[in-house]
Amino acid sequence: MLTHNNLLHQVHNLFDIVPAVPGDRFLSLLPPWHAYERACEYFIFSLGIEQVYTNIIHLKDDLREYQPQYMISVPLVFQTLYSGIQKQLSTSSAIRKLIALSLIRISMAYMEFKNIYEGKCLSRNQKRPSYIAAILDWLYARVVAAILLPLHLLANKIVYSKIHASIGISKAGICGGGSLPVHVDKFFEAVGTKIQVGYGLTESSPVVAARRPHCNVLGSVGPPIRHTEIKVVNEETGEDLPPGSKGIVKARGPQIMQGYYKNPIATNQAIDENGWLNTGDIGWISPVHSVGRSRNSGGFIVLEGRAKDTIVLSTGENVEPEQLEEAAMRSSLIQQIVVIGQDRRRLGAIIVPNKEEIMLVSKKLSGSDSDAVELTKVKIAGLLSEELRKWTSDCSFQIGPILVIDEPFTIDSGLMTATMKIRRNQVMELYKEQIDDLYK
Repeated sequence: MLTHNNLLHQVHNLFDIVPAVPGDRFLSLLPPWHAYERACEYFIFSLGIEQVYTNIIHLKDDLREYQPQYMISVPLVFQTLYSGIQKQLSTSSAIRKLIALSLIRISMAYMEFKNIYEGKCLSRNQKRPSYIAAILDWLYARVVAAILLPLHLLANKIVYSKIHASIGISKAGICGGGSLPVHVDKFFEAVGTKIQVGYGLTESSPVVAARRPHCNVLGSVGPPIRHTEIKVVNEETGEDLPPGSKGIVKARGPQIMQGYYKNPIATNQAIDENGWLNTGDIGWISPVHSVGRSRNSGGFIVLEGRAKDTIVLSTGENVEPEQLEEAAMRSSLIQQIVVIGQDRRRLGAIIVPNKEEIMLVSKKLSGSDSDAVELTKVKIAGLLSEELRKWTSDCSFQIGPILVIDEPFTIDSGLMTATMKIRRNQVMELYKEQIDDLYK
C-alpha cells in the first residue's frame, strides 16, 4: 500500500532531479494509473505549469507543435525517437548522410573524453588510481576534447539544431520504468539532448535513485535520492557486498510501501524486518574515488538486469539476456526481441522483425525494385541471424536459433507491461511449442 506521505516525499525529491520553473512545458507518454506518472503529475501540478499528454501515434506531431522543455516517458519511447531520427538521416542524400553520421561519431568521441576529464565515468575497481596516472589521463582527455570541440560545435549548428527544432526537449527527457540502451543514451548526449534516467518500483512509489542535471553519468541510474539508502547483497547468503560487487539491489527509505494489501506473506518476502525492500534487480554501486575519471560518480547505481530473468543454460552458465537484447536492438531490422534458452544448451531468440526495413534490405540484395519480393520466414531468419552476429559480436554469448513471429508484443495482448516492458515469461509460455520445435 502506498500512502499520501509516500508520494509527497517523491514530489519533494523531484525538485532536486527536475529543476523546472513556471513557463516550462512537460510532455508525458505515461499511463495515468502508473505510480511513475502519478508522482510526476503531482510534481508538475505543484508548480502550476503545463502538462501535455500524448501517445506514440501523435508523438512526432506533438513534439513539433508543443516544443516541450521536458518529456516524461519510458525507454521504449526514447528508442522510438532515436530510430525515427536514424531513419530520417538514412533517407538523406549520400553526402548528407555521410556528413551527419561522421559528425555524430565525432560528437560521441568528444563527449566520451569530456566525461573522462570531468570525472563522470563508471568504474567497478575498488582500488584508487594513482595521482600521476589520473593527471596524465585528465590531460590526455582534455587535449583530445579540445581538438574535437570545434567539430562538435559545427555539428550542433548544421545537424543537431534541426533535431532540436523537431523534438524540442530543450532541458531534459525524464526516463524511467526500464533500462535505457547505452547507444541511445550516448546518441542523445552527443546531440545535446539530456536524458535523466531514474530507477524505482511501484512498491517504492516509485523513485529510489535518479541522475541529476549537473552530474548525468551515462550507464547509471544515478545516486539514491534524499533520505534513501541503497545496498547490494549476495543473492544466496544475503550478505552485504562492497562497492563494485554485483548482487541483488535493496532499498530503504520513507517512500517504501507499507506492504501488499491484505497479503502479509508477500509483504514479508519483499520487505525484511529492517525495512529493506528487495527490488529483485541485479546491480552494483560505483566505488568512491577522490581522483581519476570516476571521481564524481562514486555511489551511483548501475543495473544489469532482473534476477528472475537470468537464463541458466544446461551447461551451467548464467546469462543476463538484457545485454544481448540491448545490443540486438541496435539493428534497424529488429523491432522486438526476447532472448531464450533456459535449460537449453545454447541461446535462442524470439524476434518481431521490422518488416519495412527487412523489405528494403531484401530488395537491395536481390537487385529488384518490385514489391513482390518473396520473403519467407526462413529468409527473414537468415537476415536476422547476420544482424545478430554483427551487433552481438562483443557479447560473451551468441544467439543461435531464431523464432520469427509476425505480431508485435503489445499492452493489449498482455505481453507488455504498462511501462512497455516485455513480459518475458508470458511470451515464452505463449510460444512454448514453437520454442520446443526450434531446439529439435
